[in-house]
Amino acid sequence: MARIGFIGLGNMGLPMAGNLVKAGHQVLGFDLVNSNVEKAVARKVEKAHGAADVAKDADCVITMLPAGKHVLDVWGGGLLAAAKPGTIFIDCSTIDVASARKAHDMAAKAGMLSLDAPVSGGVGGAEAASLTLMVGGTKEAFAKGQPILSGVGKKVVHCGDPGAGQSAKICNNMMLAITMIGTCEAFNLAEKLGLSHEALFDVASTSSGQSWAVTTYCPVPGPVPTSPANNHYKPGFAAALMQKDLGLSQEAARSAGASTPMGAAASQLYNLFVSQGHGGDDFSGIINMIRGKA
Repeated sequence: MARIGFIGLGNMGLPMAGNLVKAGHQVLGFDLVNSNVEKAVARKVEKAHGAADVAKDADCVITMLPAGKHVLDVWGGGLLAAAKPGTIFIDCSTIDVASARKAHDMAAKAGMLSLDAPVSGGVGGAEAASLTLMVGGTKEAFAKGQPILSGVGKKVVHCGDPGAGQSAKICNNMMLAITMIGTCEAFNLAEKLGLSHEALFDVASTSSGQSWAVTTYCPVPGPVPTSPANNHYKPGFAAALMQKDLGLSQEAARSAGASTPMGAAASQLYNLFVSQGHGGDDFSGIINMIRGKA
């Protein structure tokens, strides 16, 4: 059993912290939103009195925060200083690669081990402890962090050196956004041609058009009963989060000198979708904009 400090108890962090308790760990949680803390307490997470409090005597500290600036502010704002040397710091946020690498540097200078470990699988995966975690960091840090991360995910992949987890996450989500938009365009075209949703699904799901966006997250109601399309496009994975991840992908592409024309186009389309007031819709709901109905 490990003593774990957890900061960021929102839609993803809350079930993750609860699953770590179920896995047999002692978890102390903190969030700026008090109602989130109370929800965590209901899942048997112990209430911490501040961010630095979660790090005292902890074996591991996990953060799940909105952006890189928040991670750097929290880690550098007393969290690292409050921990004992050798504590492993794991950031499960999805942030820019440069900030992730800077966080690793801060941890190393403070005598700590560290991992960047963004997650994929959405709120459903967080609740079911079936997330995929893409992990960057040293082999020593991964060996120490992997048994803990296995309590929140079914697949924990060591992607490489510090920052590699974030690199894998933004590449994966750029592919997902591009595939989802193509899937939505195909179903929209099928509708215009008089082809039923089920007919296109039956063909695409078993042929060269097959993808996760088709078989697991189909953007039209009917073929996949568990997809958000059957629940008025309630997330799921919110369009605003996809917009954020695509922004990170384009930032990384510019920094690395990589050509991503489809990624750039997807980023523009999600910017437009969110600007129309649909940031809280599931990202598959972009089919309504493509139909001209958003």
